[in-house]
Amino acid sequence: MTMLKSTSVSAIAKAIFPKLGLSQVATNPGVFAGAWGGSGPVLAKHSPIDGSLLGRVRQATPGDYELAVAAAQKAFLAWRDLPAPKRGEVVRSYGEALRGLKQELGLLVTLEAGKIRAEGAGEVQEMIDICDFATGLSRQLHGLTIASERPGHRMMEQWQPLGVVGIISAFNFPVAVWAWNSALAAVCGDATLWKPSEKTPLTAIACIRLAEKVCLAHGVDPAVFSLVIGDGPTVGELLSHDGLIPLVSATGSTRMGRRVGEVVAKRFGRSLLELGGNNAIIVAPSADLKLAKRAVVFGAVGTAGQRCTSTRRIIVHESIRAKFTESLVAAYRQLPVGNPLKPGTLVGPLIDEAAVEAMQKALAEVKKQGGRILQGGGRLKGGYVTPAIVEARNDWPVVQHETFAPILYVMGYKTLAEAIALQNAVPQGLSSAIFTTDLREAEQFLSARGSDCGIANVNIGTSGAEIGGAFGGEKETGGGRESGSDAWKAYMRRQTVTINYSNDLPLAQGITFGD
Repeated sequence: MTMLKSTSVSAIAKAIFPKLGLSQVATNPGVFAGAWGGSGPVLAKHSPIDGSLLGRVRQATPGDYELAVAAAQKAFLAWRDLPAPKRGEVVRSYGEALRGLKQELGLLVTLEAGKIRAEGAGEVQEMIDICDFATGLSRQLHGLTIASERPGHRMMEQWQPLGVVGIISAFNFPVAVWAWNSALAAVCGDATLWKPSEKTPLTAIACIRLAEKVCLAHGVDPAVFSLVIGDGPTVGELLSHDGLIPLVSATGSTRMGRRVGEVVAKRFGRSLLELGGNNAIIVAPSADLKLAKRAVVFGAVGTAGQRCTSTRRIIVHESIRAKFTESLVAAYRQLPVGNPLKPGTLVGPLIDEAAVEAMQKALAEVKKQGGRILQGGGRLKGGYVTPAIVEARNDWPVVQHETFAPILYVMGYKTLAEAIALQNAVPQGLSSAIFTTDLREAEQFLSARGSDCGIANVNIGTSGAEIGGAFGGEKETGGGRESGSDAWKAYMRRQTVTINYSNDLPLAQGITFGD
């Protein structure tokens, strides 16, 4: 464990980089399966905390990408023959290695993505949790036995490894989403090829270096976890078009997901899409308002509003709207905004200048539509902003669009049916919540006429999913499911098997053919 004596970005980087296999302010190579190298342009990564240079990463060229895919395919061909529980043991060891470096990797997440320290460490804990889940899953990749209509026949369903799984991840969860995919894919018998966000390349390199070390310790060579660093038009397009990648799991914007989905579908590949959210919390008259306020504030400003599950809208009953809004405004005025490395900070920086500009553009659009900014919205030094609370209408284009920043839109309702209709009346369908102590209201929210989102919560906010449940959403959120439950099936191919142990050859449906 690294003992911190400073909240300086450069001092912390100097302390943790050697333990994570990184070098400070030096050229780190682009990485791909079976080799460390790369010959593409150099990417300079600056911390959103203070703009200091963290390191330089050489990106992959198309030629580097081809080498990466070939090596990943070679790794898959050997890995698929290893019994699933043995594969689970490798994943278990990776989880143990993460436990030993939880503080250091969590700090790197903070340095590179700007998350507060608690969230950086929490993201690494998610990685550990999914490794634990996947380890248990490795002994439960079960199929079915099916009754056959033909005598002397047995039918069953089994699951086989799929191949090399491509993973495209976003900056806001630079390590957890990769782990959700790669831990499950690995125990299912797949190799993975990861394209991380160009905004968070160093955490990706650290994860793959550690994974490679674990694989080699288990005699798995080449390692089944690999990486190519590059932008969407280069690496992203190659990965999406590649017929050697049967599944592309992509997390990011709806625009990006639409492109990936179209390209992969044209070659009859599979895509697992986790895209934008426009999540709402309904606050009913019977709600525990203290509980609701805490959930709204964390959901709206956690990770500086840069989560796909961030709370974007609150739909409050008119009888309590003024009181509840006033309590939110008071809470927002006390939010500590600043260096996420410092104890007590709750809101760190946005990822870059483009994110700050997007927030300011959205607020200007709100004003143009006639909305009222009740609190915040100011631009501070660097990438820091004050989280905003805004009175708005649900049908305004700016509200229908996901702005990846801490903007919370407030609107009222009179009947629960109206509230649910407002909640559902956006293109996205990821996460949703209601705060109520009325059982009938809760059940209506969870009914077929209720929330149309992939996640529906009662008396808990929209953000902060556990790995045991399948994670994902509907509509323009993409329809994919990752993490828990039976999400593992996305990483395997289904096979129906019929065994004839009789001396006859009866056909199905009673068909007779010749003698």
